[in-house]
Amino acid sequence: MTQATLRGRALPAPDLMGTALQLAARGIPSLPLRAGKVPFGNCPTCVGNACGGRPNMKTPGPCQCPGVCHAWAAATTDPAVLTSPAWTDAWRRAVAVAYHPGGAGLTVLDLDDADATAWARQTLPATRTVPTTRGEHWIYRGTMRSVNGVRPGVDIKSAMSYARYLGPGTGAMAELPGAVRALAVTEPSPARPVWQAVTVPARSRGEGCPHRTPAYLERGIAMAEQRITAARSAVHATVYGAFLAVLSTHGRCGCLTETHVSRLFAAAQAKGETARHCTDAWNNALTTLGL
Repeated sequence: MTQATLRGRALPAPDLMGTALQLAARGIPSLPLRAGKVPFGNCPTCVGNACGGRPNMKTPGPCQCPGVCHAWAAATTDPAVLTSPAWTDAWRRAVAVAYHPGGAGLTVLDLDDADATAWARQTLPATRTVPTTRGEHWIYRGTMRSVNGVRPGVDIKSAMSYARYLGPGTGAMAELPGAVRALAVTEPSPARPVWQAVTVPARSRGEGCPHRTPAYLERGIAMAEQRITAARSAVHATVYGAFLAVLSTHGRCGCLTETHVSRLFAAAQAKGETARHCTDAWNNALTTLGL
């Protein structure tokens, strides 16, 4: 089959780039997904958001990276970016197209199974629906914060999140109802610091910390960030496991700083976790390890 071309460049087959350009024309920012249906990992310059991030991220930064970095924050409606050499290469290796619902003024209720779908049909106002492998996406007009696991089989994808594009769907799109917004409301927790400093045990005289090599620590933090970012389900458990892995290696030697922990929290919150959930997971990991 002859591939279509755009501006003289060969397009990938299937034409994922073409789908992204169609979404861009409708004001919907999109990005490619790699195998596993997750965003492409950051390039070396952008690992750990060392570059400062992208302008549409919660924490603005000067990143001018031409690659598909920063997960949902890479989503764009700019045809020049979508068809750039770096993105064209990514489209060739991609398996699907994703979009940033919040960037398009939308909220996606991701219903992951038949029970969740049945609950939505009985509880929520009808809106545009798109069938998925195991359930449905219900798409509403309006934005809110993204939260995973608001009830069994139900995730909310809107601001600072991405959803896989599975077609235009059917039905008229309704305004985001209060019932969906209420799903993201949690009881306030007692005031506590964003993260709890790790107590450093006394070391014997002359004993050096084996983990102070910057590359070793950076690799551990980057791997934890990637593990959290790649999570497609059980996000709570994944975040806790990543925190536990970091603390089990670096929690007793005084290597971790507030900057490191903030990076882990930021990765978790980009997947829809709240600051409260991050703090609880961190403190639970500390308790488990006796720290």
